[in-house]
Amino acid sequence: MAARSTSLLQGTLDLLILRALSLQELHGLGVARRVEQLTNGTFQVKPGSLFPALHRLEEAGWLAASWGVSENNRRAKFYRLTKTGRQQLERETGEWNRISIAITAALHAT
Repeated sequence: MAARSTSLLQGTLDLLILRALSLQELHGLGVARRVEQLTNGTFQVKPGSLFPALHRLEEAGWLAASWGVSENNRRAKFYRLTKTGRQQLERETGEWNRISIAITAALHAT
């Protein structure tokens, strides 16, 4: 059974992008594919959401970018985590874990 697409929750896109880039640098389409893979198809990031987020994260200093050639021989901008981006990923992961534990507790409270 295929997972159905789910809208990204507010505040999760940055975390998913940082996580997608934690293992290797990727171009924009590669980031979208990696997020979909990491979430077993639950989250599909559209270009209208992805590219503004990538630019925002780059401006924040969490990503660095350089131009290269994609697997299709096209010019593409490749993104990678900076040291500050790795630190942010750790912070956001901890915060997400704290929030998800709280929500799970609330949903199972009697």
